[in-house]
Amino acid sequence: MSNADSIRREITEKIVAALEGGQTPMWRQPWLTSKNAGRAANFISRRPYSGINVLLLGLHSMQFDHRSRWFGTFEQWKQIGGMVKKRPVNVESGQWGCRIIFYSPVKRKVADKETNEQRDDQFFLMRTYTVFNADQVDGEAADKFRVADDPDAVEEPQFESADELIAASGADIRIGGDRAVYHRPVGSFPYHIGGDYIEIPHRRRFALSGAWYETALHELAHWSEVRLGWDHDKQGYAAGELVAELAACMIASELRIPQGECLENHAAYLGSWLRAMKADPRFIFKASSQASKVCDYLLSFRHAEAVIPADVSVEQVVAIN
Repeated sequence: MSNADSIRREITEKIVAALEGGQTPMWRQPWLTSKNAGRAANFISRRPYSGINVLLLGLHSMQFDHRSRWFGTFEQWKQIGGMVKKRPVNVESGQWGCRIIFYSPVKRKVADKETNEQRDDQFFLMRTYTVFNADQVDGEAADKFRVADDPDAVEEPQFESADELIAASGADIRIGGDRAVYHRPVGSFPYHIGGDYIEIPHRRRFALSGAWYETALHELAHWSEVRLGWDHDKQGYAAGELVAELAACMIASELRIPQGECLENHAAYLGSWLRAMKADPRFIFKASSQASKVCDYLLSFRHAEAVIPADVSVEQVVAIN
């Protein structure tokens, strides 16, 4: 077994164990509406993590009850005057930080099959590195990255940004009825054919406002997959639902929409997701990667994007995301 396969299997087993243990999926945690809460991101680049790292960091935050969204390496925290706290005695060695995945580009010379001449080739090598949450760091420099304990510092949920994204997408969304579904174009997998529109019940039929937005984003994720070339016939229905589930939660985290209010879809598919993960360690990696692409696609409709500070080089950004 290659090192990459070993890493995938270890990570998959960790996620499976958490789900089988009855934990609410780490991607569906109800975020506080604070600027320092939400989708996990690096505190230097301000860029959210993507792919499998979203799940790993969510699981880590659940385990240690972190509230901040900001992570960084030991050296990154040290550079701003912070100091990672000593590992508690009840935490096993190597478990205090969160090990995440980084694909490093590697160049090599290969012989062209037709001309036998040497040409440049590039592949990506899977590596891991460890990051720590702002809540694990001592020092005033880290204070601005924490979620304030002062109730007045926690904002009320605001849905304007979600409304703007939904409207800007240009998706055909029809309000009414008693089901939430994306009707795919003719010939698309699996059942709802004919059209290219989303059907969703009126907001008043949802007990909480956040639940309506969770549902709308889930169906909008399905709408996006068609445009990004996601092959439902090849990947299967359960995989498509997991992609939409993950993408919707990533977007909700980014927009600071309260989550965890509507878990029916998750519960219905959990068994099939677990079976797929056990059968293929690559399953959760593929789904989380596709979900990140869907998330980025939908967020691209918004005008406000994360800004990289001027004092951070391109090399630093590549190394920490």
